Amino acid sequence: MTATCTVRVLLPAQLRRLARVDGELTVPVAGPPVSLGAVLDAVERRHPELCGTIRDRGSGRRRPYLRYFACEEDLSHSPAGAALPPAVARGDEPLLVVGAMAGG
Repeated sequence: MTATCTVRVLLPAQLRRLARVDGELTVPVAGPPVSLGAVLDAVERRHPELCGTIRDRGSGRRRPYLRYFACEEDLSHSPAGAALPPAVARGDEPLLVVGAMAGG
């Protein structure tokens, strides 16, 4: 039997404005284990206006200039099915979606 975990997600300011969310958002995800892809699916289900902004609609790949972090670990290049750290599944730590900086 699979339980439901409540995962905390912190989005960059521009995506919070688009989703009309103040602060972090919480999404229910089946688990544990909880995968990165399952969390992003849950975010897009709850906030369909974010579809295509966090990851590409067709390929599901991370959008350029966005990074994913959890428990001080860069998960940006992890496969969608990769399990997130247990602290994220427990709701102790958030999954961070961070806008990357570019330029010189």
